[in-house]
Amino acid sequence: MATGIRLRIMRLLVAINLVILSRLSQYSANAAAGGDYPFLKNASAAPPVATDFDYIIVGGGTAGCPLAATLSLNYSVLLLERGNTPYGNPDIESAANFGKLISNIQGNTWFSPVQSFQSQDGVFNRRARVLGGGSSINAGFYSRASDDYVSRAGWDAGMVASAYEWVESVVAFFPRLQQWQTAVRDALLEVGVGPDNGRTYKHASGTKVGGSIFDEAGKRHTAADLLQFANPNNITVLLFANVHRILFAPPVPGSPPRAIGVVFSDVLGFQHQASLRQVEGSEVILAAGAIGSPHLLMTSGIGDADVLGPLGIPIVVNLTGVGKDMADNPANAIYVPSPNPVEVSLIETVGITNFGSFIETASGSQASLSQVGSLGIMAPWFRSEELVVKYAEALNNLPVRTQQILGQAGVILQKVDGPSSKGNLTLNQSNIEDNPLVQFNYFSEPEDLYTCIESTRMVKQILETEAMRNYTYTTLPETILNNAELVGNLIPTRLDVDTLSEWCRNTVITIWHYHGGCGVGTVVDNEHRIIGAVGIRVIDGSTFNSSPGTNPQATVMMLGRYMGLKIHQDRQRAVR
Repeated sequence: MATGIRLRIMRLLVAINLVILSRLSQYSANAAAGGDYPFLKNASAAPPVATDFDYIIVGGGTAGCPLAATLSLNYSVLLLERGNTPYGNPDIESAANFGKLISNIQGNTWFSPVQSFQSQDGVFNRRARVLGGGSSINAGFYSRASDDYVSRAGWDAGMVASAYEWVESVVAFFPRLQQWQTAVRDALLEVGVGPDNGRTYKHASGTKVGGSIFDEAGKRHTAADLLQFANPNNITVLLFANVHRILFAPPVPGSPPRAIGVVFSDVLGFQHQASLRQVEGSEVILAAGAIGSPHLLMTSGIGDADVLGPLGIPIVVNLTGVGKDMADNPANAIYVPSPNPVEVSLIETVGITNFGSFIETASGSQASLSQVGSLGIMAPWFRSEELVVKYAEALNNLPVRTQQILGQAGVILQKVDGPSSKGNLTLNQSNIEDNPLVQFNYFSEPEDLYTCIESTRMVKQILETEAMRNYTYTTLPETILNNAELVGNLIPTRLDVDTLSEWCRNTVITIWHYHGGCGVGTVVDNEHRIIGAVGIRVIDGSTFNSSPGTNPQATVMMLGRYMGLKIHQDRQRAVR
């Protein structure tokens, strides 16, 4: 009887696996040119033990894909991604579906490219769970870091420029401005956010039209597209591979811990082990993002011993900086209903002010929909998934004509540069599949709050410009007044400090630019190697002490390419 039960269980698991493989092949078969890679595999097809990799990269995201592609030109690479491929998924690939994609907070399944979490501040946030990482789910704005940022990071400016160009040859485009974006650009210049920097990927004060990873047809191009540069004979990419912990060699007295591999599970729950080739220079590289990388370090025993010890996690390296100095640029969005039609657009125009804020805009019904998912229409401490569902249902139940009137609108949002306010990440449990606890402490530093106040006042000026005359109401219709709370915040009527301070705190949202947790100098050295260990690095946005440019994705992709080249150079020098 026991044998029969085991046989039925095995048959059930095989059936489940066939369904999974069918879902995987559905996306792969529809993949666009350059995306149907022969080296993409389901982790459930991996052997229980795989060995002899020069590099094991955890996270096939914005940094992990260019890093893997670069290293594979000379070394054997295993890239482990916990999600699916983006190819063939219309919600990812089409700009028109962005609002639907990003506002879904209930899609926390293996097949959902978006994993939601709510920070301890009460703000809803998103993590990517898909090949390409954040570049597969974001609003697409592409902007380099400033020259000053590159200098402060200690990067080689020539190599940085070359790495940006390598990325841009595949994923970056300039949008063709339509009526709403043109009006906001002109309004920014009218209120003095100058000079007019035109179309540029560079980051400089003034008003510009930045790049986009959406092409003119509205099709998204992600960091996964950079895998087209990989050597297919040297790389394996496993999808649905959830890494649980990093493996270390048996301790040697007087020597630092040495990473030798990882343990990961597939979608069926079976565990696998991948090991490095035992040669000088082989490494485990974490590229799991600002949430995933510090989280995995902690579950693997690298972190604050006072935090890990009570959870029963054996200490490998006592690094108190892991999970510290987490930051997320606070943003506040203002809903601007328009008496005239506006295009569906994501972030294209940006005003970079001289007081530390970025003013950006999107338009069309999906812009409003994405704000519903964030619930910035109520104070953070009242927000919950139940209310998100309630508000979304209320919006969908409105008469079609009312929905059309509400959707004929733009959203102008301001984001605080930096920011100065910092928080932390700690474990919820020792299980890697549980979201960690994250607190960003939005507006805890006065300068961030000051920036929000000044930005909101500037948005008020923007709405009163001649450039915006055709896209703002003199008197709002009753339909909008009665339903505005379902789609966003109108501009505050009072602009005094006390009113705006409260407004900034109560309407704070995120545009998913969180960073930190594995800072340079506290967790990793200047070459991104873990301090106090060997054979392990972190290369992603968790190492940033502030968010680069108006959107970090360009710099994260650049960093993957840049560090891949640096690692190769260092190994070549070591051989000579």
